[in-house]
Amino acid sequence: MKKFTEYSSFNLSELNKEMLERWREAGLFAKSVALREGAPSFVFYEGPPSANGMPGIHHVMARTIKDLFCRYKTMKGFHVKRKAGWDTHGLPVELGVERSLGITKEDIGKKISVDEYNAACRREVMKYTREWETLTDTMGYWVDMADPYITYDNRYIESVWWLLSQLYGKNLLYKGYTIQPYSPAAGTGLSSHELNQPGCYRDVKDTTCTAQFELVDPIEPMQGWGKACMLAWTTTPWTLPSNTALAVGPSIRYVVARTFNPYSGEKITVTVAEDLADAVLGAKGRDASLEEYNAGDKIVPWQVVATLEGRELVGMHYRQLLPWVNPGEGAFRVIPGDYVTTEDGTGIVHIAGTFGADDLRVSKAAGVPPLHLIDRDGKLRPMVDLTGRFYRIEDLDPAFVAEMVDVDAYSRWAGKYVKNDYNAEAKPGDETLDIEICMELKMTGKVFRIEKHVHNYPHCWRTDKPVLYYPLDSWFVRSTAMRDELIENNSLIKWKPASTGSGRFGKWLENLQDWNLSRSRFWGTPLPIWRTENGAEEMCIDSVATLYAEIEKAVAAGIMASNPFADKGFVPGDYSAENYEKIDLHRPYVDDIVLVSPTGKPMYRETDLIDVWFDSGSMPYAQIHYPFENKDAFDNGELFPADFIAEGVDQTRGWFFTLHAIGTMVFGSPAFKAVVSNGLVLDKNGEKMSKRKGNAVDPFETIEKFGSDPLRWYMIWSSSPWDNLKYDHDGVAEVSRKFFSTLSNTYNFFAMYANVDGFTGDEAQIPLAERPEIDRWILSLLNTLVKTVTEEFDDYEPTRATRAVHEFVLDKLSNWYVRLNRKRFWSRGLERDKLAAYQTLYTCLLTVSKLMAPVAPFFSDRLFRDLTAGVGTVESVHLADFPVCDDSAVDAALEQRMDIAQRLTSLVLSLRKKANIKVRQPLAKILVPASDSVTAEVVDAIAGIVKAEVNVKDLKLVASDNEVFVKRVDPDFKRLGPKMGKLMKQAAAAIKALDASSISDLEKNGMISIDLDGTSVDIELADVKVISEDIPGWLVANEGDLTVALDIDVTPELMREGLAREIINRVQNIRKSRGYDITDHINLLFVPSPEIEEVLAGFGGYIGAQVLADSITTGEPSDPNSVEILDLDEIKFGVVVTPA
Repeated sequence: MKKFTEYSSFNLSELNKEMLERWREAGLFAKSVALREGAPSFVFYEGPPSANGMPGIHHVMARTIKDLFCRYKTMKGFHVKRKAGWDTHGLPVELGVERSLGITKEDIGKKISVDEYNAACRREVMKYTREWETLTDTMGYWVDMADPYITYDNRYIESVWWLLSQLYGKNLLYKGYTIQPYSPAAGTGLSSHELNQPGCYRDVKDTTCTAQFELVDPIEPMQGWGKACMLAWTTTPWTLPSNTALAVGPSIRYVVARTFNPYSGEKITVTVAEDLADAVLGAKGRDASLEEYNAGDKIVPWQVVATLEGRELVGMHYRQLLPWVNPGEGAFRVIPGDYVTTEDGTGIVHIAGTFGADDLRVSKAAGVPPLHLIDRDGKLRPMVDLTGRFYRIEDLDPAFVAEMVDVDAYSRWAGKYVKNDYNAEAKPGDETLDIEICMELKMTGKVFRIEKHVHNYPHCWRTDKPVLYYPLDSWFVRSTAMRDELIENNSLIKWKPASTGSGRFGKWLENLQDWNLSRSRFWGTPLPIWRTENGAEEMCIDSVATLYAEIEKAVAAGIMASNPFADKGFVPGDYSAENYEKIDLHRPYVDDIVLVSPTGKPMYRETDLIDVWFDSGSMPYAQIHYPFENKDAFDNGELFPADFIAEGVDQTRGWFFTLHAIGTMVFGSPAFKAVVSNGLVLDKNGEKMSKRKGNAVDPFETIEKFGSDPLRWYMIWSSSPWDNLKYDHDGVAEVSRKFFSTLSNTYNFFAMYANVDGFTGDEAQIPLAERPEIDRWILSLLNTLVKTVTEEFDDYEPTRATRAVHEFVLDKLSNWYVRLNRKRFWSRGLERDKLAAYQTLYTCLLTVSKLMAPVAPFFSDRLFRDLTAGVGTVESVHLADFPVCDDSAVDAALEQRMDIAQRLTSLVLSLRKKANIKVRQPLAKILVPASDSVTAEVVDAIAGIVKAEVNVKDLKLVASDNEVFVKRVDPDFKRLGPKMGKLMKQAAAAIKALDASSISDLEKNGMISIDLDGTSVDIELADVKVISEDIPGWLVANEGDLTVALDIDVTPELMREGLAREIINRVQNIRKSRGYDITDHINLLFVPSPEIEEVLAGFGGYIGAQVLADSITTGEPSDPNSVEILDLDEIKFGVVVTPA
């Protein structure tokens, strides 16, 4: 009876499905977690995806990284819980709903109620749940999808409220009116970390202008040559109507120059920074004759009449550039600005305090008012409304309009969008507001230059539309107050790669700004703060129980008619899902709750939602409903902090930051100890994948085609997780063909012969010391591999671990050990030497199945089960312990010897290929130079293996100065150039002139000194390339410290042996094609010829032994159709093969 299953086909996609079904039937994931119950915990946090979008191939990469470390730690004996999660709030969901319903944010509460809208969001967010669960399942990512945390769950929200209350209690939560990034397309403000997501800043080509601001009170040097103007450059001409000041650098030197307006030809006197005068006014026009200028001339002359420091300009007044709205007293002055530079522009900054944080700061310091409008609700507003257009007159307070607005001037501009991206009706190529304003300034002689300019501009990470910097009344987390603690805790985290922690993340923390928490949207976690209308009294709610109690107070005070929670049967302190499903903590329900202040005044909830990133950053606590449940397990370290997290590099300033910020600010601890920040998955040409480009890869189709294991292995083996992966289907196919097929063939080879001989794996072990050297070598390498893989996984270096296994299977186990030991398996019976071979190969295969299990869970499990069926007590490799290195089995000297044998073999095979001589053709000898007795001993010890592998009769050790070895040395210019500098030419000549003795010293000692014009210079072996030259009858090759010469002369005797080997190969192929069993014997009848007679005379016995031929004869066959033609290049033999 066959113990080991043998396979006639190789299909990893079908294997994937087979093992998946077996896992499901056995509940294997749950078993793997339960098995380690009570063991030390390894804490893992799953970054929640949003199920309102389909998963992509990059999610396979991210989830493979998470899965492999959790599987590895489970096999290492840790209890690893993996709770799935769904990120259900935020802009992606809301924008998707708005698109599907054909509405905008402005329609919510008008065309559709907030309640109906949020219900649609709740449905939308779980739209592709099944697809996500299917991918998770089929790719073998073990995570608890049956009991996920969901960020819209009321218990989750309650934990988030508790965290916010902790920040509030530490005075880390405050309300402020500041300039913030705002997305008109999304209808909400954005935090600085949202604005710093990858790809948010991009180059755009905009219309810019250098505007002329006419001075009211020019000093004497500015008089006498037309209007006196200050020139200010802006990339956002739409902000010019809101200008209220000009800022200069107090210590910057400015020039006053007489020139002409290049459009109108009018005389003007301008002021610009001295360092920028040539760039602004044109270097060719400097000091040119003013009198000879004619309007329209290409070169506009200019002459400096005075030089001033910026502080001398401060306090001067100018006329309003576009007098549409009166901002009030104190505007239109020159003020000092500490951030003004001469890097670009004119050195004079146009100040619009409603659209720039620095603008607002310096204008406030100088007592200059920003330009505000008053809307119909009596609130101060900038000139641009929240949809991104100039306020319409009908939306403004009539009294304000009558007193402060020039209706005739402003009317034609009212309602215009400041960027076409915000206007749904705009078409590509439509004129922008920037162009319109520039043309208006040109027509009125108020612009010096209009030009297109490419600059870096921020875009909303969700809508892909440009953002505005906008004055917003927002709630902030005072993260700057904890900057030092955040930086200190970051130093405790193991970042992979380390450069992300110190660079991208570390620099982000060093330049941290307060976190804008407010979002003026509808579907999200409501801010749990209630305030009186005058803002004098406020309350931050920390739990549903607290809110319940406060509602009761409001009912008692007559502010609320009843408690809506009590009306629905909610019971404070009952943390069951059923109880919490009775209420809804979302808008609009929480907005209807009015509380009572300590002084008896009504308190209304602040209408903002919170940043969705705070939601996801709260998951360590909210996923377990902390501190209301699981408090002990959390506080004693079983659930916090995470030992490991992993997500894409785009989360560096997203989820990674919010986890870190909340953990530090609330608990004083990093939220995670180690993080793998994986790079992007690009197409094979290095381009980002997208459906629009047609280069997106469907993960479901890919897994169906290849199976999950080749895809997972390819992604981890190809490049380190933090490097961008250039994905290529051909690469996955190659991994399947080379690695998995080779390993499968190795197992099938073992299984076939083990079944023939009755080997079970349960036999008494032959002691290691009593096994042949080749067995001890592969087992030494195996244990070294175990140590390497363990160290690399522990260091979160999965690529190094995977490559080590990959190399071992291909180069050591299959291509060396099995190939060199095939004859041991072919012999009859199960004698001691053969048993040692079986036990050695069995141990290797079983160990490899465990080492590869974290990355290739399906194939490894079937291999493990095939090997342990009937003798193992462990059901699956995923319930087994990870291998442990047996140091006593490691023989470094033996590994080194065999490494030299492999390298020598590789060199000789390369020479055979160069001479076009097949390996089956025996050759006479190879020469190996030995510079010392140690090298000679090592080479002598491996001579038999090398001769057998490269098919040569003799390996001779010779002196390194043997006449066969003619060497020369060429300099490595890349290495030597920086070291030699001007001496490089001389050094190169000296190196090329080295004689044989000097080259020998260089190879032996690793360094040699050369004289360059009396200066002694050390040249290292790594600085040069040692080249061995061929001589007639010999080919020579070298690699590092190894050199070999191959005698390529083929004698008649060697030729006949080569033919014998070719015959063996062809007959074996015939056996295989006819389906003969490996033990079946045959008879051979060769068609007579002088050549076959010579071959059989010398090698007939050898041929018979190799192909299991009981008889080998020559003669004319009775049936000519039975003759098989053996085409051996230039010679053809006829043979009849029959069963014995």
